[in-house]
Amino acid sequence: MIRRSILLLALIGLMVSCVQAQDRGALVAKGQTVFRDQGCYGCHTVGAMGTPIASDLSHIGAKRDQAYLRGWLKDPSMQRPTAHMPKIQLSDKEVEALATYLGSLR
Repeated sequence: MIRRSILLLALIGLMVSCVQAQDRGALVAKGQTVFRDQGCYGCHTVGAMGTPIASDLSHIGAKRDQAYLRGWLKDPSMQRPTAHMPKIQLSDKEVEALATYLGSLR
């Protein structure tokens, strides 16, 4: 009986992990769409895509955490007053998706 309970708990944990991974994958894909639709590639590069006017974001997820990226996307000048990046009008969901996408770039 205890073995079955442990097995059941392990299976539930595995299922929750899979759902979370799928949710994160969907958020990364949405963030990539926001990056494209907002024209971020007009100044930034990710891999071979984009224009190298501003920072290369190919590995930004290894340099900055999710909270920093969210703050930056909401208002770059609050993070760094001398920032040249304009404040982009994004919904909270778009900010979360874009921060998740950028955080996945390692």
